Amino acid sequence: MPVNASNDKLGWKAPDFNLLNVDEKTLSLNEMKGSNGTVIAFICNHCPYVISIAERLSKEANELKKLSINTIAIMSNDIVEYPQDSFENMKIFAKKYQFNFPYLLDENQQVAKNYGAVCTPDIFGFNKDNTLAYRGRIDSGVMKSENTKINRELYYAMVKIKNDGLGPDEQFNSFGCSIKWK
Repeated sequence: MPVNASNDKLGWKAPDFNLLNVDEKTLSLNEMKGSNGTVIAFICNHCPYVISIAERLSKEANELKKLSINTIAIMSNDIVEYPQDSFENMKIFAKKYQFNFPYLLDENQQVAKNYGAVCTPDIFGFNKDNTLAYRGRIDSGVMKSENTKINRELYYAMVKIKNDGLGPDEQFNSFGCSIKWK
């Protein structure tokens, strides 16, 4: 069981970390967190579920930034067994999808374990005090869906968290590929 996390509970504090960003700088959670909240998304480069939401994640991060809610992406997969998730490929992925937020390498997978992350994408929304208030998907859009009306679940959850400190009562689990553990 992770240090502070439980896969089905809200209300725990985000464990701090120091990880290498795609710009070659090591960053801590405290350096990156937003004054009104923080989204931490465990993603990777090769997962088709992540690829299907990467553009929307970038857009939502830009919109949330306007509200002083920062986004952080973390890649925790085993890069030896999954070289497509290498640090060099993370740089390419971040550029391709115009990430204006940190994309960090969790090489020893400890951060993913501490947070209880299980899949990519796995999205956590923290309030301004770094307390978990949202754990769910980015939105109601699903892969290969013809649905053109997409509910922006993460965005509206984070607005509620900014205003109330608490997330919505209804939260839908993220769905994706399992984290590739060493």
